[in-house]
Formats: sequence, C-alpha cells, structure tokens
Amino acid sequence: MPYLSQRVKDIAESQTIAMARKSRELKAQGVDIISLSLGEPDFATPQIIKDAAKKAIDDNFSYYTHVSGYVELRQAICEKFKRDNKVEYTPDEIVVSTGAKQSIANAVLCLVNEGDEVIVPSPFWVSYLEILKLAGAKPVIINTTIESDFKVTPAQLEKHITPKTRLIIFSTPCNPTGSVYSKDELKGIADVVVKHEDLYVISDEIYEHINFVGGHECLAQFAHVKDRVVVINGVSKGFAMTGWRGGIMAAPKWLAQACDKMQGQFTSATCSITQKAMHKAMELDFDTYIKPMRDAFQKRRDLVLQLMKEIPGLKTNLPQGAFYVFPEVSYYFGKSYNGKTIQNATDLSMFLLEEAFVALVPGAAFGDDNYIRFSYATSEENLRKALTRMKEALAKLK
Repeated sequence: MPYLSQRVKDIAESQTIAMARKSRELKAQGVDIISLSLGEPDFATPQIIKDAAKKAIDDNFSYYTHVSGYVELRQAICEKFKRDNKVEYTPDEIVVSTGAKQSIANAVLCLVNEGDEVIVPSPFWVSYLEILKLAGAKPVIINTTIESDFKVTPAQLEKHITPKTRLIIFSTPCNPTGSVYSKDELKGIADVVVKHEDLYVISDEIYEHINFVGGHECLAQFAHVKDRVVVINGVSKGFAMTGWRGGIMAAPKWLAQACDKMQGQFTSATCSITQKAMHKAMELDFDTYIKPMRDAFQKRRDLVLQLMKEIPGLKTNLPQGAFYVFPEVSYYFGKSYNGKTIQNATDLSMFLLEEAFVALVPGAAFGDDNYIRFSYATSEENLRKALTRMKEALAKLK
C-alpha cells in the first residue's frame, strides 16, 4: 500500500464536500438529486465585481502581489471594518488569503502549539477540528442545545478554561445553526477572555452580511479585548463569490506578520485578479448589491421553517443568519424501512439521499449526530420539492 503520513490519515474528509461529491456522482447516473449540502449562494457574483476582475485582466494585473494582499486592497478592507463594524485597523493588521478557510488555518498554526487546548462550542463548522488536529491541538468541546439557541455562555467558557487553554474558536452568524450572537452576548465572551493572559479568540464572521436581526456585531468592537481577537471574514458568502477564494483576517500586527510569514511558505498571495474583485466588493453599497440577496435568503428560511412544520419530529431553533437549518431528528432513530434501521443522523441522511434523492449533511460533521444540516441557498422551487420528498420518505419509517 502507498505510504501516507499519519497526519493526513488522522484528519477526516469534509463531510459537506463528501456529500456534494456523492450528489454529483448520482446526478451523473441520471438521478434527479436536489443537493442541499454545500453552503454556496446560488446567486451570480454581482456584475460590477466581475467587471472589476475583467479590467484587472485587461490591465495585466497578473503579477505577484504582497503576500498579505496589495496595500490598497488592505486599506479598503480597513475602511470596510471602520464603516460596517466601527473597528479601526491598519493595513499591516490585515492578511488576505485564499479563502476564509486558509485564514483560519494560518491563525491556528501561528497561535497553537502541540498539546495546547482550544475551546470549540458545538455545533461547529466542519473544518475547525481537522485544522486543530493538524496543529496538534486538543479540542475542548462545549455542547450547546436548541434551548440555548446553540450559543455558548460566559459561564460555560469560564468552566472549561485551564492553564493550557490557548484559543477559543466560534462563528457568528453560525454555520451550521444560523445562530447570531448579540452585542451583549459577545461582551460577555470578551469579559471572560480578557481575564486570562495569552488566551485568544478566532471569531469567524464570514456570514456577516447574511444576517436577519438588523445588523452584525463584531467581537473586536470591544477595545479591552481587541488585541486578543482574530476576525475572519471574506467574500464567499455575502458577495456570492465562493469560487473566487478570497479570505480576510484582521488581527494584531504581530500575528498578522506571523500569518504573512506562514502564508508565504504555502501559497504566497491569493490570485491577483481575485484581489481586484475583492477590492470592488469592499466598496459596494449594501442596500444596492447585498441586501436583495440577504432578503431572498430570509424569505427562503421562512419558507423552509413553514414546510418543516408539516414533517413530524423535526425540532429547530429560529436561525437568525447564514443560510442553514439544523433540525434535531432523533424522533426517527430506531425506526426502519426495507430492513434498515435508522440509528443516528448519519443513517438518516443516507436514507434521505437514497429514498428522497435529497442530499443533506449529518450533524456528526458539526459535532452532534442527532441533527442534520441543510442549506436553503437554492431556489424556492427546489426547496419546496426537497421538503415534499423528505416528508414522503420520512413517512415510510415505522
């Protein structure tokens, strides 16, 4: 057998990507699969952003840039933080990467040593744990519930902090639950963090613009903890630019410099054309270019929650951001169809793929196999069809 490092053997494949691959394989066989597995807006990138990229190509903006991104782009990102989040950064505190995933990996690899503890509220985004494994860190999972809107409390954080705790990582709006932390809730987290020397927070805010509660709150807004916060953002979700691979990290200068050093040995700068597209995105008016997409997602969320009421046994919170619903599905555990018994959400996800031709992601990928995640970043027609198929398939389980 070919030799592989223990490092790569130890990490798991992203289950969102794995489910998307299975969906494509079935589609290639002629099966009418409705894929609700990937977190990808179905909107086209705004034309004004595409035009900026085309101009960059015509202007021959095709050479290496600074590893962290060209300085005018980083200045535009600083202006975005000041305008949207009331947080002041300088260009040397910004690192532009090949997607927010790389931004997170850079920060983790620069902050965490072998054996350090990292607090991760569950449910969590699929890649957090695998990135921590690569860094040799020990994840400390804090389980949350529907009743708490899947949010971690300051008391829970305090209880799990030890002398080995180096980092906390979470997202708001949250993937997979859609939960959004309020300003007061974030201040509670900040007040805990500031009490512990050498404790840092990665605040994953990639879904900032897909927010149904009237405005995004950034953890770095609290001056007493700003130098302990690493803000992750990017253009994939809010600007419908998943394939462009444009991630953003804002952090204290010393950490930004370390991430620049790290990134310089992996990828160097992200694509120069993507950087020009990102620059334009940073300047766009929210109401004109982003709000219509945000409003469409909210309408779809409401549709999905209404249709879910017709399916017995699904329990969920009210997602206030992102574009996911994360229902608890244990009602179906122990039920059977055609000789197969559902033991957990992984079994149920496979049942729904095979019987309803709907691709979802089991909650095990996010830390709890009592749930499934499906994305409503698709058309209302597809959502109606998918929920109808799910209802009919689940009714077969006895």
